[in-house]
Amino acid sequence: MTISAEAKTKTIAENRRHPTDSGSPEVQIAVLTAQIVELTEHMQRHPKDYHSRHGLLLKVNRRNKLGTYLRRVDSTKYEQLAAKLGLRK
Repeated sequence: MTISAEAKTKTIAENRRHPTDSGSPEVQIAVLTAQIVELTEHMQRHPKDYHSRHGLLLKVNRRNKLGTYLRRVDSTKYEQLAAKLGLRK
């Protein structure tokens, strides 16, 4: 139910600000989006898995908080990231 290490490394490499960046809001939002997509597919196959549903909701809320922060600090980077990842806000 979690993304593979290769997928996470690729996501980090595509969204980082500089070569050693792994914790900027852009990277965190991108990694959470990949995890949310994976959990969403899992929930479609297993609709009664309430523990995974709880984890999915926590990840969605965390991504929303990070998105709000990034929008407040640098709205142009948020707009670019939202367009790249297909986020609606």
